[in-house]
Amino acid sequence: MKRDIINIDESKCNGCGLCINACHEGAIELVDGKAKLISDEYCDGLGDCLPECPVDAIKIIHRDAMNYDIEAVLIKKEQIDNKEGKKNDLPCGCPGTMEKSIKRNISSNLVQSKVRVNANVEESVASMLNQWPVQLKLVSSKAGFLKGADILIAADCTAYAYGNFHKEFIEGRITLIGCPKLDDNDYYRDKIAEILENNEIKSITVVRMEVPCCAGIVFSVKEAMLKSRVIVPYKEITIGINGVII
Repeated sequence: MKRDIINIDESKCNGCGLCINACHEGAIELVDGKAKLISDEYCDGLGDCLPECPVDAIKIIHRDAMNYDIEAVLIKKEQIDNKEGKKNDLPCGCPGTMEKSIKRNISSNLVQSKVRVNANVEESVASMLNQWPVQLKLVSSKAGFLKGADILIAADCTAYAYGNFHKEFIEGRITLIGCPKLDDNDYYRDKIAEILENNEIKSITVVRMEVPCCAGIVFSVKEAMLKSRVIVPYKEITIGINGVII
């Protein structure tokens, strides 16, 4: 698939190594005194390394590349940390991808926000999110919060289109989101199959938009059940672009 990924101009590279320290995924190494991208699957394409390069040797380009593989990154980081005798507390060195279960106390102000119903009345709306991260690409197939879970697999636009998304769909489920239009549905299929194989999933609820391209997330889930040979109770919900359930 084509995606954004770094490109290193070896003719400019002076071997300073600053980009290596800036790359949380460990995608860059010094080889014969030059910085090299060691594998496409380790590069997320965000370009944290760019501002650190003093000779402007790194650019973001759009080309055919392997998918970014968060699990491969975690394995590599663990191998490096074990070799160096370090404890790997944060996946990819980034706190934003660290696995977390969220315990909800609906009466707490920490989990509520105020939504204005009209000019004079405000209503409290509680978040129902039970875990972090939520992006299907970032969730490990062996994450603890997946064990015995009812899972929600949702096209990411659905939460914006449907106003009562938290209460009706997220509550009581582990939430995994993605975009079947922009992402790789074969990757989704394989990832969901791994989740099914490893976690004794109780049920899957899929929420998609009515647009045709959103069917990809449905196919990924169904094919994942066939691939893993794990068939669980399945429910599919379609949201219209006008914000109603079809």
